[in-house]
Amino acid sequence: MNGLNKGISKVEISAKWDPSPAGEPPTDLDIVAATYLATDTRENPDYVVHFGSRSPDGTITLNRDSKDGKGFGWDEVMTLELTRLDKRYARVVVGVAIQQRTGLRTFVSVHNPGLRIREGYTVLAEDDFGGVLGATAATVAEFVRDESGEWTFYPGIRGFDTDPATFARTMGRAHES
Repeated sequence: MNGLNKGISKVEISAKWDPSPAGEPPTDLDIVAATYLATDTRENPDYVVHFGSRSPDGTITLNRDSKDGKGFGWDEVMTLELTRLDKRYARVVVGVAIQQRTGLRTFVSVHNPGLRIREGYTVLAEDDFGGVLGATAATVAEFVRDESGEWTFYPGIRGFDTDPATFARTMGRAHES
């Protein structure tokens, strides 16, 4: 730790959306986190956390998983305990993917989507996916560990046009202009 800078320690990523109208198939958004080793911070995630899984050491957990957006408040919630993450990890990329079981779905067809990233009670970022309406998935946050071991948060929504499995494998790659 350098001076009084504590860096980012424990964050909560939350997504919400309204249920699909009657007669339409349910909309299912999933929060996905990919961890990268210091030796390979761009191409190949060491592991990916999503619905039905958690990190091997329990530092990244999906606390709430909705398949239809029904209910009150935040439908999907993931917690990242970055300071507990093994030192060999230098980067975590978090994204939101739309399940494609019932045909092509993009953010334009998601009713009232929302995203919130916070540390404790401090909101670090909020978004409504309005900048990626034609995308099927989007990265929403990047956390990078520096040489002193502190984590830094880099906000930004970047859209992808791919299925959830491919998104999980490629979400950490450098963005091509």
